[in-house]
Amino acid sequence: MGRRKKGTPVHGWVVLDKPQGITSTQAVAIVKRVFDAQKAGHAGTLDPMATGVLAIALGEATKTVPYAMDAEKTYRFTAQWGEARDSDDAEGAVTATSSHRPTPQEIEKALPGFMGALRQTPPAYSAIKVEGARAYDLAREGEAVTLEPRTVFIHSAELLAVVDPDHAEFEIRCGKGTYVRAWVRDLGLALGTFGHVSALRRTRVGGFCAADAIGLETLKGFMHSPAAFEHLRPIATALDGIPALAVTGPDAVRLRSGNPILIRANQFARITEAVPEGGDLQGLTVFCSTGEGEPVALVALQAGELRPFRVFNFGTG
Repeated sequence: MGRRKKGTPVHGWVVLDKPQGITSTQAVAIVKRVFDAQKAGHAGTLDPMATGVLAIALGEATKTVPYAMDAEKTYRFTAQWGEARDSDDAEGAVTATSSHRPTPQEIEKALPGFMGALRQTPPAYSAIKVEGARAYDLAREGEAVTLEPRTVFIHSAELLAVVDPDHAEFEIRCGKGTYVRAWVRDLGLALGTFGHVSALRRTRVGGFCAADAIGLETLKGFMHSPAAFEHLRPIATALDGIPALAVTGPDAVRLRSGNPILIRANQFARITEAVPEGGDLQGLTVFCSTGEGEPVALVALQAGELRPFRVFNFGTG
């Protein structure tokens, strides 16, 4: 007989407003303790100097983390011109300086070139693994870290304010894998200077936004208290944009057992309403729940069947 997991089975999402000065891993550990949860994870790392939306999954919600990770994100940040840093942010050591400061007009002119699909080399101080080790661990040990460029997508980029000749504030909406630090570094070089991030705040991750986030100190005040559960959001919150379908009791039992169910004509019609015209239905991911709204499974539509590939299990641990 296996050992019982520590903690209690808690399932859902917590939208945390991460404070400056702690890692995402530390924030997750604190939230896990507040809820006495057996299992926790997060949907996208924020650096210690960054603040804002850190979406934390508890229990079965961890099975939806990939969907939150893939979601569009929004950041507001300050770029500081004239200094290159080894970490591409204010926490790193200065590696080069420039006396040139871009004008607002020069920044606006350069912005269209930093939208859409971009090839971006991640910062050496990043969580990317290099031969099994995190790049930031290798960089801190003084090793030269060379990371391969990757394609990222910037949906929009806006210059919000030029605070002074040294600082400019921006907002970007971007896709998975984008590093704001690398974006500022590359923009600075295109403007004939150096740049790094001096302040960074994430305001949205998919369906999670800063307006709905709770501060860490506030949440800590609810340690092991029922009041904490008022800030627990449904598992489906991370599945924004995925077609949803209510299934009957017998079908829910089949899906939870890992067996497919036939899709009925009325169900098919409801699913197709949520898919853009001309969209491919084969392999489409659908979120199935009971009539009462309890999550059942994520399924793929294939050959007239709904085939479960991720089942939600609300056992006692």
